[in-house]
Amino acid sequence: MPDVEKPLILYVEDEIFTQHLVETALSDAGYDVWTASDGNEALEKLASAGSALRGLVTDVDLGACPNGWEVAIEARAAMPGVPVVYVSGASAHEWSAKSVPGSQIVPKPFAPDQIVAVIALLLGKADL
Repeated sequence: MPDVEKPLILYVEDEIFTQHLVETALSDAGYDVWTASDGNEALEKLASAGSALRGLVTDVDLGACPNGWEVAIEARAAMPGVPVVYVSGASAHEWSAKSVPGSQIVPKPFAPDQIVAVIALLLGKADL
């Protein structure tokens, strides 16, 4: 069950070291963070979070289907206004064609604080 005092962020990343760094940065910034290591786990957690979800941060290349593009589409189908931040190294050039509207992309490599700053910016604009 999400912490009602903190905005719930789902972070999807298949690289465990990166996942840990960003999860820590988001937690330190005051977010309740759920993590998923692949697209299927992310979809399960999206269903569990329901309307409590306040933001999605997802790697694009998750090693298996569904990928980050598809996870974001499912998140937006369930919650049309949810902020989405993509992170990617090799797929960043596809962002304009495959991303959900109003999303942001942070290219790899990045500092965890960049993710915190972008999600804070999007949450400030969100109409949830």
